[in-house]
Amino acid sequence: MIQLPLSKLSDVGTSIFSQMTQLSNENEAINLSQGFPDFMPDPELLGYVDHFIRKGFNQYAPMGGMMALKEEIAKKIENSHKAVYHPDLEITITAGGTQAIFTAIASFIKKDDEVIVFEPAYDCYEPTVELFGGIVRRFEMKAPEYEIDWNAVKNLVTEKTKMIILNNPNNPSGKVLKENDFQELIKIVENTSILILSDEVYENIVFDGRQHISICAYPELKERSLLAASFGKLFHVTGWKTGYCAAPENLTAEFRKVHQFNVFSVNSPIQLALAEYMKNPDHYNGLSAFFQEKRDFLRQGLAGTAFELLDCEGTYFQALKYNKLSDKSDIDFARELTITHKVASVPFSSFYKNRLNENVIRVCFAKKQETLEKAIENLSKI
Repeated sequence: MIQLPLSKLSDVGTSIFSQMTQLSNENEAINLSQGFPDFMPDPELLGYVDHFIRKGFNQYAPMGGMMALKEEIAKKIENSHKAVYHPDLEITITAGGTQAIFTAIASFIKKDDEVIVFEPAYDCYEPTVELFGGIVRRFEMKAPEYEIDWNAVKNLVTEKTKMIILNNPNNPSGKVLKENDFQELIKIVENTSILILSDEVYENIVFDGRQHISICAYPELKERSLLAASFGKLFHVTGWKTGYCAAPENLTAEFRKVHQFNVFSVNSPIQLALAEYMKNPDHYNGLSAFFQEKRDFLRQGLAGTAFELLDCEGTYFQALKYNKLSDKSDIDFARELTITHKVASVPFSSFYKNRLNENVIRVCFAKKQETLEKAIENLSKI
């Protein structure tokens, strides 16, 4: 047998989300690991998809996306953040938020470019940087605060720093960036050519009266930033894999050079359905209240247990510290939880390159009431 070369990501395995979902299925556990709702989206939205399929919109969309959807996105951003993007030249529809992130990195990161990443981090950032020859510089946010020491971040910046990747609100910690964070970031990038990739897929899921602060709200950051977002999180349709990237025209032009060969275009009838549905802002403005009710139900249900509930300021994930229950590693504890107690979670160490173990797991509360009730019942017995 001939010796074939290793792939560029030969040391990367199947994602922890897929692993825990498979383990959950094998053990008939309640799946609170992978971040997707187990309830139906709005029938009105589904009706629009059916309408546009039957109207014949079943062929390729324009490479940058359907204009109707891009116009609605531009309106949403302007209304929410007072930032203006040209629908045709500065917004690109992507096959989900992850494709937007992948393409943004692919468009700008070359061999030996350095990229600053904040851990715990969504698992697609670092492998993509390395795939294109970049070097990851990591700042570890640690339990329970998961805050950023911007002086330490400043020390990570070198003449080779090409990009900083933000995730706000942060998956998995549920923390959101504050005004001070952005002011410190502005100080770091001013008078540099550093780009910012801002993953804001949970922007409409923030709690306790907080307002999401977007990277595009600051002109001095907007001009160097690519903003990635997702309709999967916005409208409970993660399987539709539809998102977008908003960026200044010069950055969008480079982004689309890769996008056209990456996926070229995205599902036509779904784009038109989303555009029609977005004409009513009530369809997304109430999302924080909707998920806060679920968050509060889960937290109240677990309040009397030995789990320590860490702060959850946004996203639909709750971090649980379990050191009073077990001294096992978070991976072993998550497996035991799935197999023995029939609740699947995700170990936090999988969000760190060095597998930092702080005895913390992540559970998803984007679930039906009966799902959360059963999960609480199981977890309360530990």
